[in-house]
Amino acid sequence: MIALVQFLIKYALLEPFGVQTALDLFGISLLALATVCIAAAGNVMNDIQDIETDFVNKPDKIIVGETVSEKAAYNLFIVLNLIGVGVGFYLSHHVGKAPFFTIFVLISALLYVYANTLKRTLLIGNLVISLLVASSILIVGVFDLLPVMTPENRSMQLTFFKILWDYAVFAFVINLLREIAKDIEDIDGDYKAGMNTLPIVLGRDRTKNILIGLNFIPLFATIYYITSVLYKQQTAVIYFLILIVAPLIYIIIKTFSATTKQDFHHISSVYKIVMLFGMLSLLLYKFVILSS
Repeated sequence: MIALVQFLIKYALLEPFGVQTALDLFGISLLALATVCIAAAGNVMNDIQDIETDFVNKPDKIIVGETVSEKAAYNLFIVLNLIGVGVGFYLSHHVGKAPFFTIFVLISALLYVYANTLKRTLLIGNLVISLLVASSILIVGVFDLLPVMTPENRSMQLTFFKILWDYAVFAFVINLLREIAKDIEDIDGDYKAGMNTLPIVLGRDRTKNILIGLNFIPLFATIYYITSVLYKQQTAVIYFLILIVAPLIYIIIKTFSATTKQDFHHISSVYKIVMLFGMLSLLLYKFVILSS
């Protein structure tokens, strides 16, 4: 999904409007490769640290310790990070912004700290991983828009960066809600591992009520966006109503009645679908801009 979104930003949002950019196909491919490798490394480390909880939360989906040895997983973590950070180093120099290399190092380090420490801390881990998801969108603007910004094109560059910011905020909010739903789903294994998640601290029912309340934020924000920006474009309105608004309403209704681990796993999956369709809406932006 990370690679798909980054290519959509490049070829469905920026290129069709003649925005001046720093990356060609090779460059955006390198950016996607670096981002995906670092994200994959974070997932590997997360699986290594979750061996104990996974035996309770998802015993049928254990990879590290079963399909792959812990030593092999650590080696894979190192290799993926080396590729991601190495490609990021090359790309930063390629666009003439060598200091941007630190972004890849910081994200890699933060994912390691998240897997080892932050995920056990109340809400901090949820917020950090959601920020990192949002950063996978903003990083396209950082590498594709900022290096070629001039006083003459500054206004246009910032306009499109603002669009990326809006999508990043959407991704942050949806991922944060999904993280909370996953914490409710995994409460038994997390409790056994001594983690300090929201449902463990407040209880399953209170956390479920908080999740219901928080769901109204992206719901109302999307409705506002439809009524203030998209209302002239019927295709875009129908897309957002059916594929974003309707699933968010469904999640609220489903969360009210959710009681089992399977219920919250289903809710988590629907969040992922909402995220995907939210990102795919980049394909509609040409119509949105032309009609506004």
